[in-house]
Amino acid sequence: MARVYLSLGSNQEPHRYLRAALDELRARFGELCISPAYRSTAVGFDGPDFINLAVGLDTDLAPVPLNEWLHALEDRHGRRRDVPRYANRTLDLDIVLYDDLVTQGPGHLDIPRKELRHAFVLKPIADIAPHLRHPVSGHTMAELWADFPVEQEPLVVEPL
Repeated sequence: MARVYLSLGSNQEPHRYLRAALDELRARFGELCISPAYRSTAVGFDGPDFINLAVGLDTDLAPVPLNEWLHALEDRHGRRRDVPRYANRTLDLDIVLYDDLVTQGPGHLDIPRKELRHAFVLKPIADIAPHLRHPVSGHTMAELWADFPVEQEPLVVEPL
């Protein structure tokens, strides 16, 4: 079993779609470690605010099949793939960390996820796994968050 950390986000009916995603993740993987949810502005395009959170889970799936399973979950909930990459979305589910693996693969698989440099990914993971070490830098999530320029990417706690 591998310990995996996912980033979940939505800016279209986010409460509805994020709850649905959590339900499906629980049904497939069992117990989840879920961070608080945060509201932030869209990154890379003009659009409604996103709500993001992180989930820690254990899986028997290798990275590529897990990524494919997550894409299928997104698709079941109306994720459109015929629009620009940075656009409004019902669900965005990404593998951020997978044990201490460093890899890339099909379907935009990139572990560790580059978006870990953004508050909307880093803060939720630091909340649930502060002592987890980045597989490249060796810094803990808490250390990375402590060094983050929070004023550049403000987050607001969002009840889910």
